[in-house]
Amino acid sequence: MATEQEKRIKNEFKKKAQEKPEKYYPVKALIEHGFKRYKCKVCGNYFWSCVERSICGDPNCIGEYQFIGKKIIKPLCFPEVWQRFSKFLEKFGYTPISRYPVVARWREDLFFVEASIDDFIPYVLEGVSEPIANPLTVPQFCLRFNDIDNVGVTGRHYTGFVMIGQHAFEKPANYKPEEYLEHIYLWLTEELKIPEESIQFHEDAWAGSGKLGPSMEYFSHGLELGNQVYMQFDISTGQIRELPLKVLDMGMGQERYVWFSNGTSTSYECVMPTVVKKLFSITGIKKTELFEKFLPYSGKLNLDEVVDIDIAWKEIAKILHVDVKTLKEEVYPLTALFAIAEHTRTLLVALHDGALPSNVGGGYNLRVILRRCFNFIEKFSWDIELEKIFEEHAKYLKPQYPELSENLEEIYEIINHERKKYAQTKKKAKEILSKLRKEDITKEKMIELYDSHGITPEELKEKFWIEIPKDFYKLVTEKHGKTEIMKEKRLPKVENIITEKLYYQNDKIYEFEAKVLKIIDNWVVLDRTAFYPRGGGQEPDFGKINQSNVIDVEQVGNAVLHKVDKITFEEGDIVKCVVNKERRERIKAHHTAVHILNGACRKILGNHVWQAGSYKDDKKARLDITHYKTLSREEIEKIEKLCNEIVSKNIKVEKLVLPRSKAESLFGFRLYQGGAVPGREIRIIKINNFDVEACGGLHADNTAEIQGILITNVSKIQDAVIRIELVAGKALQEFGEFVEKRIEKLKEILNCSEEDIVAKVNELLNKKEKLEKELKKKVKEKLNEIAKKTEFEIIGNIKLYAKEVEFELKEMKEFSRRISAENTVVVLLNKKGFIFASAGNKTGIDIGALIRKICEKFNGKGGGSKIVAQGFVKNKEGVLECIKEELKKLGKS
Repeated sequence: MATEQEKRIKNEFKKKAQEKPEKYYPVKALIEHGFKRYKCKVCGNYFWSCVERSICGDPNCIGEYQFIGKKIIKPLCFPEVWQRFSKFLEKFGYTPISRYPVVARWREDLFFVEASIDDFIPYVLEGVSEPIANPLTVPQFCLRFNDIDNVGVTGRHYTGFVMIGQHAFEKPANYKPEEYLEHIYLWLTEELKIPEESIQFHEDAWAGSGKLGPSMEYFSHGLELGNQVYMQFDISTGQIRELPLKVLDMGMGQERYVWFSNGTSTSYECVMPTVVKKLFSITGIKKTELFEKFLPYSGKLNLDEVVDIDIAWKEIAKILHVDVKTLKEEVYPLTALFAIAEHTRTLLVALHDGALPSNVGGGYNLRVILRRCFNFIEKFSWDIELEKIFEEHAKYLKPQYPELSENLEEIYEIINHERKKYAQTKKKAKEILSKLRKEDITKEKMIELYDSHGITPEELKEKFWIEIPKDFYKLVTEKHGKTEIMKEKRLPKVENIITEKLYYQNDKIYEFEAKVLKIIDNWVVLDRTAFYPRGGGQEPDFGKINQSNVIDVEQVGNAVLHKVDKITFEEGDIVKCVVNKERRERIKAHHTAVHILNGACRKILGNHVWQAGSYKDDKKARLDITHYKTLSREEIEKIEKLCNEIVSKNIKVEKLVLPRSKAESLFGFRLYQGGAVPGREIRIIKINNFDVEACGGLHADNTAEIQGILITNVSKIQDAVIRIELVAGKALQEFGEFVEKRIEKLKEILNCSEEDIVAKVNELLNKKEKLEKELKKKVKEKLNEIAKKTEFEIIGNIKLYAKEVEFELKEMKEFSRRISAENTVVVLLNKKGFIFASAGNKTGIDIGALIRKICEKFNGKGGGSKIVAQGFVKNKEGVLECIKEELKKLGKS
């Protein structure tokens, strides 16, 4: 998405380009075909047509889609569009390539691919890597979640769509926009037989990712069929500069050609015909005459453009001569059905490519659309098995994407797990709904309720008759789509220095001499080094430079910085360096063990497993993987067993350096387990075909060097991410000795044999549980006793109970619940400075705001809702008196 600066530059550039169209746009090709330039009297933009027109081809200017109900060209099915386009452009030298995964693991700035050009950003566009082919075409599946609320309603919005790309990457001398546009013109007129008088080419400009170029959008009968961008300028600095590599970036929606050629009322019917037919059959729903009349006006409900959605519904109902209630009752089930068809296709591709529903990042978008499907099915009491819908999608898409028919069972497991979580969430949601008040439900609260408890805005509207934000799901996904910016470690700036990296030439160099090039504080830059710097989750080497201890190593640009405990040399000196061999070998063993573990997890748990993070030092290692549920003991044992089988086979660990394009063609995008890897060439660590990853770390020469792998702990660190901790090599031996000592200590403490330890611990746990139950019972009795003796202070129409208590926070909440009523304010302060407060519905007191104010005044922090709040103060003295004074003021006002 373009930044504000990019939008400004683009608008200025477009104005400049339209003053000299022959310089910036490939208009010679159009002139040769009899096209002339016109200015639209509605929007004011310039366009080209071979017949005289006063209005451009944009549907907002024309007022409607003019192809619906007509057969402009021979109808096309979905896979046929790509088959014919790729075959036709092969005549002009374009090589068709397979799609990239929708999870953009080669990008640091993007979770999902949003356009076909994303496949080649940043490395191809920056000239770091050669493209797989040049020129090329690609049927790239893309995901965008800014239109969720529109899907199913307008008949044309999608969360997942195919952008067919026509791309070329050329130096200025070989860059030929006239030819590129000619190829599209011939595709439209010769191959598809679209009458040329119905085609319009619009002058425009495009900006994004620091790049800029003029563009030509092309329309027919009110539908945009594609956009050819001539990416020629760099604007990353805010100035327009020529790019050394010029790019053709044409994107055309595959769904649009299917819809255009069939002329159906919605695009969903012809884009995914077998799925829609199946859903109609299962639900018994039929398209009514009223629905068919509604569809041409459905665009008026586009939530990105409409100001008041209720007014839009009324306007459509008036045109159709029906009341709004009748219209919605007929339209809603159909729009829900189309949304299920569309969302399941998106989910199929995303889950196949390794994404998982979760409560963070791009995974949250998937959970939102999956739960929309669950909500629709529940709302209309439909007997829809989503697994059958996934299967139908995979079957229909097989000619274009045969890979989607693989791993369906894994996808079904993920869906079933999400279904169970959804059911649990709905159960909790009923309890929460019963306690809510209408006045508490703000837009932010609605998002929080959906986010944390799965309560849909429709449920809130039904119970409280409140307005729902028109772009609710867009707001939800935007909240989770923000990329968290990590704080970087502050390191000295080093420019124009390249350190020779001996550790890549030979990772068994432990002693060497080097020249000191620069000293900045305690950081030392050498001309050559065998010290491996921190990176990719691998901790750095330690050792000595002369008499100085090396305590950290980092890479900045092409220079390697060594942090020492003291400076015992000067710039220009030749120094003797010694790498700590034992630490190096231990870390190498752990790093290789993590690769083996990653491969084992994928084999045992499924192809959806990807590395989500890792850490390796000399004592231990860990691997974070994407997985939708916690691991069972049986799964852990299977993973560990497979790891040790690989270790025992003494497999050679190959360390390859390959051009990026060759590495990707040989091994695919599974390479990028650790995220984006920069550089024209990338280093590959290959353990047979068991695990192949792009990795810059140091590794054992064969698996037997690791000796063994032991999984020490498994935990869920966030939704859909599991952390597996392990030890290997010498650390494994030490861990065994540590465990033996702990067992001996337990035997001593428990006064039992090793065999009886488990039984003895269980006995103690049972006793603990029994004591906790007795304690809980006594606490309840005590709270009841105090509650009976409670005396309230009357302030105006408020009954106030404000006391310092000897309770913990949990007991404070329970006590407050016992004595609270509609006209009470309860404020409890304990000895530690914790405050818990509540206010009844009829008090008119915003207790959250009050506690926040009081806590700030007493050097603390607090807040909450209008009815419940908590906080903490460092200085308790005078807190309760201050609260009473504030309540008295509020009572008078």
